[in-house]
Amino acid sequence: MLFVRTCKQAGFRFLSKTNVGLFQAAASTCGLSNVSIMLAQQADRVMALGEWEERWQEDRIGFHQPHVHKMLESHIDKVLAGRTGVRFFFPLCGKAVDMKWLADMGHSVVGVEISEKAIKQFFEENNMTYSEEPVPALAGAKVFKGSEKNISLYQSDLYNFSSAIEGQFGAIWDRGSLVAINPRDREKYAALIISLMAKDCRYLLDTMLYNPELYEGPPFLVPDDQVNSLFGKSCDVELLESFDSLTDRQRGWGLDYLDERVHVITPKSI
Repeated sequence: MLFVRTCKQAGFRFLSKTNVGLFQAAASTCGLSNVSIMLAQQADRVMALGEWEERWQEDRIGFHQPHVHKMLESHIDKVLAGRTGVRFFFPLCGKAVDMKWLADMGHSVVGVEISEKAIKQFFEENNMTYSEEPVPALAGAKVFKGSEKNISLYQSDLYNFSSAIEGQFGAIWDRGSLVAINPRDREKYAALIISLMAKDCRYLLDTMLYNPELYEGPPFLVPDDQVNSLFGKSCDVELLESFDSLTDRQRGWGLDYLDERVHVITPKSI
């Protein structure tokens, strides 16, 4: 294992049951960047778009939650900041029920998802009619628009999407997107997200911390330091909450701890 090989001369052995504090302390003792060590475990992990589409086709979607995410519910007032009619962006939206929840509150939603099946299931499972049309500005893409609610879902490669398509947004909810993209694409992803943020945007980001030697992902490990590295130059980053979210599902991956962390990211004032 990388950590063991790097630190063995210092007398450290990376234990299977650990926590973030122990990891960081050991890395510091070895004179190494704890973030670099953690990220190196998954740096070369790649999932093609076709693999994600295959998961949807085979209903291997354990990442989907059939209820509104509790962290969105808990921090919705922080995201809205007194605003009404906010335009929300959902990267890699899947069929998240959070989208209907927000639309029912009077907000508008734009999502991007590679799986057409996921998009159609969202409308069908929520008993919503929709229209389907091509997107001339996005080769091969389609947009599905709800008839009853202000929801537009683009079936497209996320990296082909831009503010030229739908403008900028007052809020972004990122649950299962940054942690799902290939780790080597995070700089590109962050640049896209920042370009979609209006001046008053509030970007709610859900990340995970776990021992990357025990599980290769996805979802991938995203340390706080990398969140700050990706967004900190142009945005203020605030950690809102951290909690233990280990369940039997993650134990089945081989994990012995899983910390879920929720951040709110806002553009810096000029």
